[in-house]
Amino acid sequence: MTGPTATARPAQTPPPTKHQMALMIWLAVFPTLTVINLVLGDWLGTLPPVLRTFVLATAAVPIVIYGLMPRLHRLRAILLARMARS
Repeated sequence: MTGPTATARPAQTPPPTKHQMALMIWLAVFPTLTVINLVLGDWLGTLPPVLRTFVLATAAVPIVIYGLMPRLHRLRAILLARMARS
């Protein structure tokens, strides 16, 4: 059998530059914190600042790291592949 096999992998996407990573983090963190503040704002307002920050960070970090950043990395890979084709 000749030609590419089913196990052939697409070209690897290079890691993001620090500027791309900063933008991706901002795109994930800002909306996440905004939504959490809108949803929990009344309750968070009753907490002392340090405890409020702890609650926000505890909720936001897993959402950003496990939920949003993988999606942003995939989106970046798709965009880079499209740019490479054109």
